[in-house]
Amino acid sequence: MSRGHQEHPARPMGHHDDHDHGHGHGDHAAHGTMKDYVTGFVLAVILTAIPFWLVMNKSISSSATMGIVLLALAAVQIVVHIKYFLHMNGKSEGGWNMLAMIFTIVIVVITLAGSLWVMYHLNHNMMPTMSPENMPTETVPQSMQGMQGMQHSAPQSK
Repeated sequence: MSRGHQEHPARPMGHHDDHDHGHGHGDHAAHGTMKDYVTGFVLAVILTAIPFWLVMNKSISSSATMGIVLLALAAVQIVVHIKYFLHMNGKSEGGWNMLAMIFTIVIVVITLAGSLWVMYHLNHNMMPTMSPENMPTETVPQSMQGMQGMQHSAPQSK
């Protein structure tokens, strides 16, 4: 072995020329074909155009239904991107990629659901005096009523 070239400590001696990182350089099936990329692109464009059309034409009158439909189409588009552009499936990297994706989805769902739950209950359990119906109509706060120039009465003549 030359002085300028060192063996990798995790590789057996004599295998320093082997740079096959788990896939061959000629293995293009794992990276996707041109047909896969075109299919993914067409699906992504369609899944972008449909929500745009739905929102611009106000095709769904209920905002809650519109939100659910848009979220469903967004979820389908995420799956299209994962399959056609990221090439993730149950077999890639021995299944670890899919396991990491599932873990990420679970964490995001827990975070979003918890945030929505907290915001709903903060609004629902808000003090009754703080609701907009019970707010005073005066523009000057009660604590400032006695201050010079803060009365609602007509100006006094001098």
